Amino acid sequence: MGSLLRLIRELLQEAARDLAPTLIVVAIFQWFFIQRMPDSLGALVGGFAAVLIGLALFVKGLDAAIFPAGETMAFDFARRGSFLWLMAFAFCISFASVAAEPALMAVAYKAEAVSGGSMGATTLRMVAALAVGLAIMVGVWRIVLGHPIALYLIPGYLIVVGLTALSPPELVGLAFDSGGVVASTVTAPLLTAMGVGLAATIRGRNPMLDGFGLIAFGALAPMIIIQLYGILFFVPATAGTAVLIMPTMDGHHFGPVEMLLSFLNMVKNLLPIIAVVLFASFVVLRRPLADPKGLAVGMLFVAVGLYLFDEGLQIGLFPLGDEMTRGLMQDGAAMWVLYLYGFLIGFATTMAEPALIALSIKADEVSLGQLKGFWLRSLVSIGVGFGLVVGCARIVDGTPIAYWLIPGYLLVIAMTKLAPRFIIPIAFDCGGVTTSTVTVPLVTALGVGLAERTPGRDPMIDGFGLIAFASLTPMIIVMSYGIIATLLQKSRKPVKEQTS
Repeated sequence: MGSLLRLIRELLQEAARDLAPTLIVVAIFQWFFIQRMPDSLGALVGGFAAVLIGLALFVKGLDAAIFPAGETMAFDFARRGSFLWLMAFAFCISFASVAAEPALMAVAYKAEAVSGGSMGATTLRMVAALAVGLAIMVGVWRIVLGHPIALYLIPGYLIVVGLTALSPPELVGLAFDSGGVVASTVTAPLLTAMGVGLAATIRGRNPMLDGFGLIAFGALAPMIIIQLYGILFFVPATAGTAVLIMPTMDGHHFGPVEMLLSFLNMVKNLLPIIAVVLFASFVVLRRPLADPKGLAVGMLFVAVGLYLFDEGLQIGLFPLGDEMTRGLMQDGAAMWVLYLYGFLIGFATTMAEPALIALSIKADEVSLGQLKGFWLRSLVSIGVGFGLVVGCARIVDGTPIAYWLIPGYLLVIAMTKLAPRFIIPIAFDCGGVTTSTVTVPLVTALGVGLAERTPGRDPMIDGFGLIAFASLTPMIIVMSYGIIATLLQKSRKPVKEQTS
């Protein structure tokens, strides 16, 4: 009993640490600028509590079940030379994990509500999961062949830029946002471990140059496939369609039967991950699970955690994001306050993002300390904060998002020609792990709420895209860091030689 209580306390402390920066920023702005207590304070507290407990259980379940199984099987496939099975495993596990990704769920719910149902949440999640699965297969094959990542990413982003000019304006921001959230809490650590482990297993591959980049492939694919879906199939909602931004609180006062059905629906989302692990273990690798009890308990933690997190989003974080936006846009409020809120909420939540922490630790480890994890996180967090400021200014100004994103990604493509090779995969991966399960609801609500309350703006066309800026600017900043550091190192080298 004592060990169980100690485990629960540790889980809650870790989750509280991840949520604390966000709560501090929210409290500061509520106290100094909005100057009133939030509406439905009890629901907000309950929602945050559900998110806190759900996130704690969710992360523990990942550590106990999904990560060990994924890493071990990727290593076994590579060691046996079963690269076709490895790619099939990579597709299936990435598809399943993206389909269950909490951050993608948050964006999908908002997209369905704002679009009046013309872009269903399930459709968006399945399209994004399919895109990521196919992209990860390509990324794994790149590691096997040892090709430079720029040979794949430069044409990929050129395709994105071309599609952006043809895609329905309702889906441009949503497509880029979806690319920014597919590799978050569930997917990013798994892909990082898989890529670095695979590169370390194959002779002639460098974990620093070849191991990173799977997240970049995963983030790129939804931008392409969702815009293709929009060009071929998307039908905008008819004028006058009633739009409910979020379900009412009464919709979440479930009875026992409804709560059970909702939980079973969440379990259904996780069944593909379990099926992939079991099939790969018993049918392909032909060996029993190393720890079947641990896998079962871990998956139960993931299911319960996802359920609580989902409910907390609906009754806590989304309404809070809407209310913060309303409060910061009240009559007479200065726009710099809103921009400051966007920067701080982006910086604070990104510094505590578990997926970014996992990536920075792995980068520090593989680079033998040459790329310090703390500085990498700081650069990325500054980039996210700056990106949110630019994104908010775009909504207020009303400029089409394509006018910003197309030049931005063309700049990223040009920088890949100048940046040192080791920094390119990490920079692209950083763009895919910036938005956390806590950041996404607040940022999405900020964008949609700002578009709703700015005259002449359409929430579907203008409201999405903040996450896209939060993914784009870190790539620019991290590659700029690599270019500057390389130039400084070259300028110091002759001085050292003369001194010696």
